[in-house]
Amino acid sequence: MPRWWLWTFYLCILFSAVYVVLYPAWPLVEKGTEGVLGWTSRGQLAEEISIADQARTTVNEQLARIPIERLPEDSALMQQAVAGGRAAFLVNCVQCHGSGAAGSMASSSLAKGYPNLNDDDWLWGGDLKAIEYTLKHGIRQQGDDMTRFSQMPPFNGVFEDAQIEGLVDHVLALTDKAKPSAVGAQLYTDNCAQCHGEAGLGDRVLGAPNLADAIWLYGGTRAEVKHQILAPRNGMMPKWNGRLDPVTIKMLAAYVHSLGGGEDFVEVAENNAVEVDEQP
Repeated sequence: MPRWWLWTFYLCILFSAVYVVLYPAWPLVEKGTEGVLGWTSRGQLAEEISIADQARTTVNEQLARIPIERLPEDSALMQQAVAGGRAAFLVNCVQCHGSGAAGSMASSSLAKGYPNLNDDDWLWGGDLKAIEYTLKHGIRQQGDDMTRFSQMPPFNGVFEDAQIEGLVDHVLALTDKAKPSAVGAQLYTDNCAQCHGEAGLGDRVLGAPNLADAIWLYGGTRAEVKHQILAPRNGMMPKWNGRLDPVTIKMLAAYVHSLGGGEDFVEVAENNAVEVDEQP
């Protein structure tokens, strides 16, 4: 045989002998030989998991300490929060808001009412602190005195049919979908402007939606707007405080804020004066 082949064969035997001594090699009845180094693939996996858990614990501790409105100041921590929030969103939120967080405003009438989290239309504000508050306490959550709450009264039977049609015309005219109605404008001023504002820009303190941005939670057709005036639908979002830990809620808020519709932090009292005017 060629000498190079023999030397290769001898080196393989030597390598095998050393490997058998150093590493687990021979299966026995209850366990295998351990090797003098004491190394195992399970031990290596456990060590890697321990390192990952330690790193995650460090991130969680940092997130627990930092106020959420200051989170963008630490870009690396913000990225970690967004990544963690994405995972939490896929487990807890996609059932209503969808995997892409686009909601179901444009789907069938039976599924409408889940808002799109990618746009910048927010009933109570879209900064990190406002989103975190909504996640903690929910919307119209029974049993939580701090929940977000707004209630539009039904106008069925209050006005005549012609008056209702005029009011619908006025609301649709705010987005150039109908001709203005003098009757509807007067009804709106007398009954709706207190919450939605004279120009229909809404009120974040009250949770009244902006009617002038062409973004409709329950649809923007004439029939859908009329239905919402006569028999308003008021959705409910469960609170996550107590179901998820505070750090996970903070990560969820960071992820939702990162989707594209998030706003800079502004105090709630300033929302109407500043942020409502910035909505499309």
